Amino acid sequence: MGMSEYMKSIRNKVGHSLLQMPSVTIINFDDEGRVLLLKHRDTNLWVAPGGAIEPGESPADSAKREMWEETGLVVELVDIIGVYGGRDFVVEYSNGDQTSYVMTIFEGRTIGGELKPIDDESIEFGYFTYEESSALEMQPWLKVVLPDILVNKGRKRTLFQTSSWKPEDETDKLS
Repeated sequence: MGMSEYMKSIRNKVGHSLLQMPSVTIINFDDEGRVLLLKHRDTNLWVAPGGAIEPGESPADSAKREMWEETGLVVELVDIIGVYGGRDFVVEYSNGDQTSYVMTIFEGRTIGGELKPIDDESIEFGYFTYEESSALEMQPWLKVVLPDILVNKGRKRTLFQTSSWKPEDETDKLS
């Protein structure tokens, strides 16, 4: 689908400046436990399916919509894997737009569809093991997320990035 009308209206006002955006990512495993990744047309880097949450859209609806648009697969959302953000989640697009994503990551189970792009964002698909994925050129955020997901598959708790923040005046006392 590319850029939504909402995002176009924001970009017309702020240009390429860094925007903070809520987003979703869908982790989808095949029967062998490999994770579905796609190569993004704009950046030529590998990512997991996902994208921005539109105004008024629930994260769950956004996740299902993004999965369909980028992969042609219909998924049932079965779990929230984790919530991520930070420096590694800043993406610069080929047109110069910069976006910092706060990402809710869902696990999805395929219930229909056929693996083929509905929009023009994806140029290649594949299911990968952790070892296979480490050889791919990928967005920095995926290097943060994949080890958590693939190494901790089957865990019973929602993941989140560990905080490194400390109050400036307390840093010496806490170290």
